Amino acid sequence: MDPDRAPQLPPLFEPVAVDGAIDPFDKAVSLASLGCDGGTLVHGIMLDMFRAAVVFAPEVELEEAMAVFCACGIGFSNALGALAPPEVAVHLEWNGAVRVNGASCGRLRAGASTSDPAEQPDWLVVGIEIPLILGADSPGLTPDRTALFLEGCGDVDPVRLLEAWARHTLVWINRWSEDGNEPLHAEWRSMAHGLGEEVMVTISGKERRGTFLGVDERFGMLLREDETTRLLPLSALLG
Repeated sequence: MDPDRAPQLPPLFEPVAVDGAIDPFDKAVSLASLGCDGGTLVHGIMLDMFRAAVVFAPEVELEEAMAVFCACGIGFSNALGALAPPEVAVHLEWNGAVRVNGASCGRLRAGASTSDPAEQPDWLVVGIEIPLILGADSPGLTPDRTALFLEGCGDVDPVRLLEAWARHTLVWINRWSEDGNEPLHAEWRSMAHGLGEEVMVTISGKERRGTFLGVDERFGMLLREDETTRLLPLSALLG
């Protein structure tokens, strides 16, 4: 494993490396705000953490553009599935949390130039952070948290994982651009965690609890709270 090896990315991506002291997501947001090109991929892989973020330049309104958030999650699941042992299972929570073999294992997050769902953003950034190993905490004391190397992925090269994430994400973004939300929707549902179950999500600092019924055509969460079903738009996750 060589976390310093330069990744070989698809032509549409431009890699930007940062050291461990810099959060790739924050760096990507900063670069996007200064007007960098879409496809800028900031990465800062460390021995214990896989971190990266991609800048997108959407040509549609924010709520529709948020589909790339789901494409990035599917892309990671497909990438890890191609590199990890076959028994490793990856699922995605609606809020971007990633689960590996049922336990929490990092997250995706998103930021944009606007929070208005009807406005076309100048830029949209999707970041990912996945622990490779846990810190000082004993795994036995945190049974709902895990890391890739605890789940049989010790031979997965994080740079190869970054390369695979970029490739698989690009495949799904192209499918979304060409075929709309339907194939993305079907793939996402196949790996969604918590469907039909009681869940808790935090929206704008407020906890919402209810039954996760599914998502609408734009991946908004359908959450049944008592007798009321509410639609939580995906853009509400922007932070």
